Amino acid sequence: MDLIPKFMRNSVLLIVRSYGIFVGFAVVVIVVSILEQSFFTLDNLLNIVRQSSIHGVMAVGMTFVILTAGIDLSVGSVLALTGIFCASFEHAGWPVYLVLLTTLSIGAAIGLFNGLVITWGRVTPFVVTLGTMSIARGFAHIYTGARPISEFGKHFQYIGGGYFLRVPIPSLVFLAVVFIAAFVLRYTRLGRYTYAIGSNERAARLAGVNVGAFKITAYVICGLTAALGAVILTSRLNAAETTAGAGYELNVIASVVIGGTSLMGGRGSVWGTLVGALLIGTINNAMNLLLISSYWQLVVRGSIIVAAVLLDRLRQE
Repeated sequence: MDLIPKFMRNSVLLIVRSYGIFVGFAVVVIVVSILEQSFFTLDNLLNIVRQSSIHGVMAVGMTFVILTAGIDLSVGSVLALTGIFCASFEHAGWPVYLVLLTTLSIGAAIGLFNGLVITWGRVTPFVVTLGTMSIARGFAHIYTGARPISEFGKHFQYIGGGYFLRVPIPSLVFLAVVFIAAFVLRYTRLGRYTYAIGSNERAARLAGVNVGAFKITAYVICGLTAALGAVILTSRLNAAETTAGAGYELNVIASVVIGGTSLMGGRGSVWGTLVGALLIGTINNAMNLLLISSYWQLVVRGSIIVAAVLLDRLRQE
């Protein structure tokens, strides 16, 4: 005899699938607020959103890739490489708008390379982007001789360190990217076909969808958002380093999966990614406030990745 009736198990599973991320987020906020009084203050909450903005922006691009049942492990290295280029352009005296456009174009070009090799070369995304991760990081070291580039103009620094009505500019950029991506996925052909490819690529191809072109577009968007994250980080730190973005791919992928996007593709949303990024940012902030050892923080982050995969498996049952 089952100790828990079947309908109760099904109800619990339904709640976890539909609202698990929101429940988890609320529990974390409540617990940390009790343990650390300085957590639930306006300045700290704004700081969490600002800290979440970089990997959050990158996670939006990753959402497109994972929705197609792909993966991009190179985003951290792409951030480092495009950040180095961004810094060198700024040092050369380029106008800020030209620095932004060129940096974003380089990120998109790297995404285009990934997409072309994956689709035309028929190589698994894991292998291709793992290789690109090493290539991009290597070029960043070669370009600078592993030396940082620092000290930029005040207009460029405003991107990552400025405020508008007390709200950090990176937070506004993050929210703008989320709204744009949500609109694209909901109301455009790119969005519809992205979901279709992830749900059943063969059926999408038979329906006349140019699967290769839309897959490539997803990786271009991912590269673009990685470059945008690089601009924000470089501006905020007033420096660019070849080690920047190391390990970011873990937080980015975790944000997407915890937010409800299936690793099998075809299901998810950027709104869930937004909450997932904020949840990870909140946990990181809480560990710092509670003075938890950096070694234990690594353990917690790794556990989050495992929990994200298990949660994704639970949603599919």
